[in-house]
Amino acid sequence: MSKFEQLKSLNSHLSFYHVEEKQFKNYGKVITDYNFDEIKAYMEEIQIPSEGNIYVASDSIMEEKSLKKQIEANSYGQMPIQIGYCNGLNTSLNGLEYHQGNEINFAVTDMVLLLGKVQDISEGLYDSKNVDAFFIPEGTAVELYGTTLHFAPCKVTDEGFKTIVILPKGTNEPLAGGVDSKSDQLLFMKNKWLLAHPNRKILIDKGAHPGIKGDNIQVNY
Repeated sequence: MSKFEQLKSLNSHLSFYHVEEKQFKNYGKVITDYNFDEIKAYMEEIQIPSEGNIYVASDSIMEEKSLKKQIEANSYGQMPIQIGYCNGLNTSLNGLEYHQGNEINFAVTDMVLLLGKVQDISEGLYDSKNVDAFFIPEGTAVELYGTTLHFAPCKVTDEGFKTIVILPKGTNEPLAGGVDSKSDQLLFMKNKWLLAHPNRKILIDKGAHPGIKGDNIQVNY
């Protein structure tokens, strides 16, 4: 039994797919235009935290590589980007975010992404029953559309996950000034609109909108 087949059998509570299946076309696409070997080798030296997740929006060493200019030119229409990473031990949904602009993820390890659609948000609420799960094998790069809800990956081994995260420059920086909560209650950081599951107190305490109803989905492995 393959890793994917094993995970699918353990997650019968989810709509669970391989990233190569047609269902992923609703959320993004697999990209093969770039060689990630150089920054993948660098990421192999970056540790997974002993608990929780760590997100670094912009890593200067990865951004010095020639890959940055290639992606800026070809995927972002010459707009500036940032290259960072997310490593961790996450196994649950916890929240869903979206950005103005596509996001590229490169799976340094096998991982699962829990994805939804912005179009399914109604009056600041999203039902987690609409989430689809996708297995992303190590070495796969995916481009998530701006209308795709997503959050930190989920691990599929005890060791945890590592992923490279590429976004328009400035995304996830602190907001400048206050936010009119009536008009934009989901805006959490620059170019980051976030819905948190009410059970995820750490996000709620930071000001995230408790906009996910239903189960805080768990991924089994």
